[in-house]
Amino acid sequence: MNSLTFAVSFRAKHKNFMKLTKPSTCDHSCFMCQHVVQEWRSHINDNKQLIKLKRGERFIEEGSAVRGVYFVQSGLVKVHRRWADKEMIVRFAKKGDIVGHRGVGTAQDGYPISATALEPTLLCFVDITFFMSTLRFNPNLTYQLMLFFADELQVSEQKMGNMLQLPVKNRLAWSLVLLHKIFGIDGEDGYLGLTLSKTDLAAYVGTTYETVYRVLADFVDARLLQLEGKKIFLKDLAALRILALEKE
Repeated sequence: MNSLTFAVSFRAKHKNFMKLTKPSTCDHSCFMCQHVVQEWRSHINDNKQLIKLKRGERFIEEGSAVRGVYFVQSGLVKVHRRWADKEMIVRFAKKGDIVGHRGVGTAQDGYPISATALEPTLLCFVDITFFMSTLRFNPNLTYQLMLFFADELQVSEQKMGNMLQLPVKNRLAWSLVLLHKIFGIDGEDGYLGLTLSKTDLAAYVGTTYETVYRVLADFVDARLLQLEGKKIFLKDLAALRILALEKE
């Protein structure tokens, strides 16, 4: 699907998204609201638009024209891009996270990534003109976005280095440790704080479904983790951290 076709299709599916009721009890927990001056929040309320997505709905298509940026109010999003003839998941975005910021910049003609809801998701959208004005009038947001870009670049470079240098078992261990750091554990049962299909986990690690299935089974046999459907319980996080740092 080319960028124009995607844009038309997206607008058709979400033609009423501008009419959705804006919540009166916004908790201002998203990346943008956290770092703007308090007086600016009323401008955000006046300019934001809400989009409800079902599981599997894509709201950014790689190469499509940059319309603005999104903030996850609830749900889970995967940020992904084409890698040869496969999908590579760059990162996952949870409540409060920004998505689409990679399209910000004078050199960008289109989004360099795609983004898809992994579960029912509510997004807050602001158009690119308003977001750029928000950056100009809120230097702390600009500073925090710069730090976020730097952290994201560091993780991306380490991930690419791992793909070139490490075997899959080490890459999988590194990925699980990173996901634990980002999402923590479920407070009720101690499982990793997000559930992923093995297909998505393989796309995040940079391998095939069959390989990630086999290595997960090896980790279960080694008592490093426990599986229950899509849920992962990290039984020996310390050992996974050691494995993540090993180089063969």
